[in-house]
Amino acid sequence: MAKKNVVVGFMGTQLDSGQGAGRWEKWRPTISLVQHEDTQIDRLELLYTTRYEALAHTLVRDIAGASPGTVVNLVRIDVEDPWDFGEMYAALYDWARAYHFDPDHEQYWAHITTGTHVAQICMFLMVESRFIPGVLLQTAPPKKQQAGNPGSYTLIDLDLSRYNVLAQRFSQAHSEALEFLKSGIPTRNQRFNALIEEIERVAVRSHAPILLTGPTGAGKSHLARRMFELKKSRHQVQGDFVEVNCATLRGDGAASTLFGHKKGAFTGAAADRAGLLRTAHQGVLFLDEIGELGLDEQAMLLKAVEEKRFFPMGSDREVSSDFQLIAGTNRDLRLDVAQGRFREDLFARINLWAYTLPSLAQRPEDIEPNMDHLLIRAAAETGQAVRFNAEAKTRYLQFAKSAEALWSGNFRDLSASVTRMATLADGGRISTALVDAEIQRLRWLWQPAGELTAPNVDLGALLPVDAESKLDLFDRMQLESVVRVCRESPTLSEAGRRLFDQSRMQRSVVNDADRLRKYLLKFELTWDEVRQQA
Repeated sequence: MAKKNVVVGFMGTQLDSGQGAGRWEKWRPTISLVQHEDTQIDRLELLYTTRYEALAHTLVRDIAGASPGTVVNLVRIDVEDPWDFGEMYAALYDWARAYHFDPDHEQYWAHITTGTHVAQICMFLMVESRFIPGVLLQTAPPKKQQAGNPGSYTLIDLDLSRYNVLAQRFSQAHSEALEFLKSGIPTRNQRFNALIEEIERVAVRSHAPILLTGPTGAGKSHLARRMFELKKSRHQVQGDFVEVNCATLRGDGAASTLFGHKKGAFTGAAADRAGLLRTAHQGVLFLDEIGELGLDEQAMLLKAVEEKRFFPMGSDREVSSDFQLIAGTNRDLRLDVAQGRFREDLFARINLWAYTLPSLAQRPEDIEPNMDHLLIRAAAETGQAVRFNAEAKTRYLQFAKSAEALWSGNFRDLSASVTRMATLADGGRISTALVDAEIQRLRWLWQPAGELTAPNVDLGALLPVDAESKLDLFDRMQLESVVRVCRESPTLSEAGRRLFDQSRMQRSVVNDADRLRKYLLKFELTWDEVRQQA
């Protein structure tokens, strides 16, 4: 049994109007619906406003005369301003939610020729979101006005799955976006590719904060910029990409750099400063090493992210900035939260979308395509193409994928390595000799710290005359180690914290600097003397 045809549409206050007999001489969209001999409209849900009550009843009578089998239900929509999107959408939404749709026995056509442009858009959205389970109906007048000529109509199905060409275009756009995020590198690591797949969807669909974690050199900054450029190409951001490494922010300078300041807010504030948050308005703010931010700046950032408002330093007036935050860190912020170094509420706010980029050593199958990409980039910069000899490439990849290759600097190490070989290559060819030399350089670079020789400590030049000869071997070795730590530490307190990192936990009063100072005095040494001999 064929399904019944049900049309939902707004009454056209201009196109459907007319009272005299002459109204039948012109094309009226709503009336034309029931004038097609080969199409039966079983029911019409006609939406109208109270102001046009009389016209609505005229249409009911005219439809009854033209198509006695069509049932017309007048649906009064009480909106004060039919051009107000929020008001019109809410009214149509409420009607659709309350209406009893029966898709098993009826098919629904949403008429979008009549009504204000706002009403037509709202009708489109109702169908697109499936609140009205049907298709769009577009009517058009005949080319020549003629009494009784209903013109034409077109049904538009918004189910994109039925349109293979459109589906192919969306698939192509998705593939292009993935390639863009990966800088055109045909990566092979399944974990990384799956991660980029999700990041692509989030980047173009969400304005919420994104947290990128992973070791230094894994590509967090590069990926953040590519995400911004992808959003820019989709017209989803109008502002700039603003990047700052939070490890470089200290003291008043941290808050001033991020949030700006008023003139005179602190010593040296000679003029107003906007700050990076305002610079990133309608763009993307990338805070690399966000775990290095102080707790005060974290609190200010939380307010700025949640409310899009904040106080510049020294100002009693709030300013606003609408930006998307992308944060990067090589630290485990969960541990920092547990130890009180990072605010739990800020972590919860930026952890909605969190992604950990694998290190290069965890992606051995991606070393070769990245090498090829780096050589192409080097050729573009220098104007000279450089390639590996087959044997040289095999030897380099064998080492690069082995357990001996630590890649502690990740892609920075790989980029530097390829750049060195490309620069030294004669005739545009990287030979096995160049590869062997580069492998030796990398082995030296990644030599375990325990195998490196610690700098010698000349106690004879440091201690009073003849004092060194009176030291037991135990005291000599202990003092050498203490002096070495002092020379590696910027302050007395920092050296004390390193030397007493365990026993300090068992003390009720902690004063590492005083303990270290007293230890040095046993040998008639001071902190300044130890540092001066460095």
